[in-house]
Amino acid sequence: MKTLKQVAIGDSAKVVKLHGQGATKRRIMDMGITRGTQVHVRKVAPLGDPIEVTVRGFELSLRKDDADMIEVE
Repeated sequence: MKTLKQVAIGDSAKVVKLHGQGATKRRIMDMGITRGTQVHVRKVAPLGDPIEVTVRGFELSLRKDDADMIEVE
């Protein structure tokens, strides 16, 4: 299982599954990250948190813990 946290800078990945539950999973889905969505990793902060990604044409930042809940291929 590969997660969004493991995707290299400049690479893209397709979301396969969202792990987690409740409000956290709902918040990730509300940001537009759903199964089948392409996600492009733009950059990572110097200490590794947060991760900046492009999803559906807009940019957003995710915490490492949230990125670890997103399974990609």
